[in-house]
Amino acid sequence: MKITVIGGGGVRSMFLAKSLAQSSGELDFREVVFMDNDERKLNIFGRMAAQVSKRIAPDLKFRLTTDAVDAVKNADYIITTIRVGGDDMRIQDERTALNLGILGQETTGAAGFSFAMRSVPALAEYCELAKKYASPRVKIFNFTNPAGVVSQTLRDMGYDFTYGICDAPSGFLHSVAKLYGVSQEQVTGECYGLNHLSFFSSIKLDGKEIMPELLEDPRLYTDTDMRFFGKDLVEHFGCALNEYLYYFFYREEAVKNILNAKVTRGEVIRDVNRHMMDELSGMDIENDFENCLKVFEHWYGRRENAYMSNETGMPGKTKPYRFDIYEKDAGGYAGVALQYIRARQNKTESEMILCLPNQGAIEGLLDDDVVEVTCTLKGESLLPNRINRPGDLQMELIRRVKMYERLSSQALREKSVAKALRCLMVHPLVNSYSLAKKLTEEYLKANEAYTKGWK
Repeated sequence: MKITVIGGGGVRSMFLAKSLAQSSGELDFREVVFMDNDERKLNIFGRMAAQVSKRIAPDLKFRLTTDAVDAVKNADYIITTIRVGGDDMRIQDERTALNLGILGQETTGAAGFSFAMRSVPALAEYCELAKKYASPRVKIFNFTNPAGVVSQTLRDMGYDFTYGICDAPSGFLHSVAKLYGVSQEQVTGECYGLNHLSFFSSIKLDGKEIMPELLEDPRLYTDTDMRFFGKDLVEHFGCALNEYLYYFFYREEAVKNILNAKVTRGEVIRDVNRHMMDELSGMDIENDFENCLKVFEHWYGRRENAYMSNETGMPGKTKPYRFDIYEKDAGGYAGVALQYIRARQNKTESEMILCLPNQGAIEGLLDDDVVEVTCTLKGESLLPNRINRPGDLQMELIRRVKMYERLSSQALREKSVAKALRCLMVHPLVNSYSLAKKLTEEYLKANEAYTKGWK
């Protein structure tokens, strides 16, 4: 079996390498290829990923390449995690929105559409390469943001072998398991909604419902990503919330906090990445890996500890960060893909949370609307679990954002300026024709190199 990662020069490449290497024996991986068109990043983070793989699974064939055809040729599974335009364009996207008083978050906020203008054409090219060169049964797991818009658009373009993946829902279940001091496998949940806009209607421990007691547990609001919400808000919904819902329910506070901090998340990440790359580029990764790992831990820890700090106004974490190569893999987005591969290969029934067509799972949405939902893999069939009585408050927001995603898909596929304006106009964090018009003009101008043919 061959696994390919498109975007293998990313900062989080070592996490992917760890996940794949730890599962390589069980799943009989023949070859793992990390591909990136940024040779400098591949030579730093890709080579560090290779060292991780070598220490965990020395017999696994692990390769780096800048050749996309070589990467996808005969691949059975492909993970895409790319950032077209790099950190600088993300910052421009965010600042463009903030200058208009609009949240500039790259997935939930208006900036996500600008990112999609760059992401979708690039991902479509990789999908075409996969159709031509990869295994006929290839599956592509997309982690490229904005995952909701991207997953909807790729499906609408006919790439029905693609699935969107995100580590936020599984990460929340892992944090609940940690609260209870149990293994990850003992905690399950029914998740529904859209990417970065999902709700858990049920969470079970060893098959027993624990949602009511969990929502009353004060540790939920200090030790998990539910710390971003007040308990009074949660009482309106009676369920657990994806952390990105903070941007919808505390919209004006998020904008104010970012402006007060005078630095966006994109700027934090750019500066961390630059410092880390500058240090690592002068080091011998193969022969001085332990010291390279210390540099990575220092800078990546700063990035992780600052997560949502500027946006919420809450102090960042201060706990030292450590990347343990040999510790059991916590999963993350690679864990979701591996769970699918494991169940498909072993022909066993398994539950997981993915972005895939609704198929009647959430009442009130179209069958081909891509949703983020708990689903069950049975043989070759991946079926979303039907959600009984989704909440009215939840569905009001889900329907509105789904309309934005549908219109985004139309605009991206048709290269339509009018539909770009329309999708931004209905986005609940924009909710204005005049602001949407300004955003559309600015984003088209910023993405001139990527939007040839738009009219």
